[in-house]
Amino acid sequence: MNETPPLVIDVVGTGLNPRRLPPGAAALVEQAQVLAGGERLLEALSSHPAERLPIRAPISDLVEAVDRASRSGRRVVVLADGDPGFFGIGKALVRALGVNRVRLHPNVTVLQAAAARTGRSWEDVRAVSLHGRSDLWPLRRALAMGRRAGVYTDRVFTPARIARDLSDCGVDGWSMVVFEDLGRTSERIRSFEDLSRAAQETFSPLSFLLLERCSPPELPPILGLDDDRILHERGMITKQEVRAVGLARLQVEPTHVVWDLGAGSGAVAIEASRMARDGKVFAVERNPDRVGRIRENVRRAGAYVVETVPGDMPECLASLPDPDRVFVGGGAGREGLLEEVLRRLRPGGRLVMHVVLLGSLERARRLLEREGWSSSVIQVQTQRSTPLSGDLRFEAQNPIFVLSAVRPDTDLPTPRKEATEP
Repeated sequence: MNETPPLVIDVVGTGLNPRRLPPGAAALVEQAQVLAGGERLLEALSSHPAERLPIRAPISDLVEAVDRASRSGRRVVVLADGDPGFFGIGKALVRALGVNRVRLHPNVTVLQAAAARTGRSWEDVRAVSLHGRSDLWPLRRALAMGRRAGVYTDRVFTPARIARDLSDCGVDGWSMVVFEDLGRTSERIRSFEDLSRAAQETFSPLSFLLLERCSPPELPPILGLDDDRILHERGMITKQEVRAVGLARLQVEPTHVVWDLGAGSGAVAIEASRMARDGKVFAVERNPDRVGRIRENVRRAGAYVVETVPGDMPECLASLPDPDRVFVGGGAGREGLLEEVLRRLRPGGRLVMHVVLLGSLERARRLLEREGWSSSVIQVQTQRSTPLSGDLRFEAQNPIFVLSAVRPDTDLPTPRKEATEP
């Protein structure tokens, strides 16, 4: 006896108002025997006779309940804010049940409506959802890589808190437009030229933000920043040419977690963040004056993917996520530091060290050899032209040993999935 195939699950985007659906979507909702959705959307359809499945964490419970209802032969409709394929429940259902089991019905997104309200185009807006998150990393990445961002807020990450947290991360030069209760009679739109002003206000729990950069960053978003444009203590900067070699040996990929240890000016961390655009970069430094310079350089560069970590190594590394790439520019001789780095590097991880002293180089090589790591060393010595008597002479820079090694694990690294969706 053939089993009756489960009915298709319809996921209906409600746009700004679940009571004003297009005719086709409205007919699907009317015929539903099971309605799933957020409590606010279900409440808006309180007179509907269907069984109700409120969306709560974990989403896997809802997927299971929707699947069971569909397999029992009942018509299931899942209600989604805006468009179910845009930071909505649609992605989770399709991933879990397959594209043949789920049919998405798009509608207007809050981002579209917000852009329309203010006469803006939105094709270059980087959209971020902070629903259910515990940090601002997705938004920091969006601001580091673009000039406009749209933000879906929640009851924890309110517009005021987002403005405060961004200011704490050194984010400035951005305006904020807050859209409250879009599509309702209580709709309100407020603009703030300074994040500090928004941080002092109170907003509706149903708010959406548009953030726009008012002026370009002081340091351009490029690799190969000139040394004299980066704030640094005399001699405490990885020189431009040697920096390029070190970054090439690191081979940073977009989702990587990068440690820059003994960061000095933060130059390596800032340039690594251009490549780790969907990852995290930690600039670790114990000297308070240098920590201040790193934070100022991050602000000037708009390199918001960089987190400055003050403290003594290796103790302060305990709270950081395991790295894919580690650059050691200073503090290599600190007791226990390299052992901690070798222990924490993820499978396939790369270590790159810039070393000036032969003794430090040999100690590092012996440790790597003892631990079964193969390593290679490049000596980089550059000369820079300088004017002399109407002509040019070359001035030699100190030679640097660039030691690099790859963790020898044979297991493939566990893929890192960045939480960029709700």
